[in-house]
Amino acid sequence: MPAFIEIENLSKSYRRGDTTVQVLDGLSLSVEKGDFLALMGPSGSGKSTLLNLIAGIDRPTSGSIRVNGVEIGGLSDAELAQWRAQNVGFIFQFYNLIPVLTAFENVELPLQLTSLRAAERRARVERGLAAVGLADRMTHTPNELSGGQQQRVAIARALITNPALIVADEPTGDLDRVSAEEILAMLEHLNHEEGKTILMVTHDPKAADHARAIVHLEKGRLEDARR
Repeated sequence: MPAFIEIENLSKSYRRGDTTVQVLDGLSLSVEKGDFLALMGPSGSGKSTLLNLIAGIDRPTSGSIRVNGVEIGGLSDAELAQWRAQNVGFIFQFYNLIPVLTAFENVELPLQLTSLRAAERRARVERGLAAVGLADRMTHTPNELSGGQQQRVAIARALITNPALIVADEPTGDLDRVSAEEILAMLEHLNHEEGKTILMVTHDPKAADHARAIVHLEKGRLEDARR
């Protein structure tokens, strides 16, 4: 059976003036369904670029990315946007919440792209915020929440469409250790109990230890992997 994520000879380069910057160079990687993979490496190693390519935020220069049987490089921009909305949940270091919206409204945003009625959207959002322990913070805006609470809102938003894949880019990088451990425990629960496939970029070895496997990148190449 094919892996959930299959990457073959993946390369990504950018033009900076007259110079070509090679970020990823012929990388191949397989990720099984239900895995929790930590991507590590020094700044500039290509780990966030790899995450963005797998999530369909960016497109490769060459090579193949297949996620759950779909060759995402072959999708049009409109098809790729629809695929992301249906299959990928995003968690970022700085939460990416909209400051003028409440926690409820931030979590509801991905559902605005669906055909769900308002009552069903409300029920889903209420369940989602309750699941991350924020049932009593639904009407609070981000500046009324702690960093850990904002990241919980971001997790609820990432999960609201029930995606098969969660991508997390330094999800604990802006948090104190206690809040970071709470978020990592939540990701572990999503992986172990709900079977979510999770890819997490991190520079923190303690965060990486929560994953099932660790992959190290160096100058755009896969240098090491361990379980």
